[in-house]
Amino acid sequence: MTATATAPAARRQRRFNIEKWGWLFMRGSGVLLIVLIFGHLFVNLLAGDAGIHVLDFAFVAGKFATPFWQWWDVIMLWLALIHGANGMRTIVNDYVQSPGIRKTLVWALGLAAALLIVLGTLVVFTFDPCNGVFEDGAMWEACQALAN
Repeated sequence: MTATATAPAARRQRRFNIEKWGWLFMRGSGVLLIVLIFGHLFVNLLAGDAGIHVLDFAFVAGKFATPFWQWWDVIMLWLALIHGANGMRTIVNDYVQSPGIRKTLVWALGLAAALLIVLGTLVVFTFDPCNGVFEDGAMWEACQALAN
């Protein structure tokens, strides 16, 4: 009778899987983006006296005056940019053969998305409709009323 040595079963190493989390993020953010975008369209185009003819600077200024709509638009902006950058990252990973070019493109996508997120967030939270309004401008009286 001979003894047979068997190797122990290989343990599976648990580590962070970016592709799995990217896939899950795309599904979750896609569903949330549908809700945010259609809510945005409903409020801007269908609710109240809305419609394409009332969308102007004053309408946007009025929306950006409330924290609810600021956060709504910022969350929509963040999700859309991250969702789009992640989709582009997937396309780059699928079609770019050279590892150096692939890495460069993925970094460029990340930097572009980060820059747009920062700039878009700054625009939403620092928006001042009276900034740069002159006495002969159409908004002068409204801005004077706000200042007093």
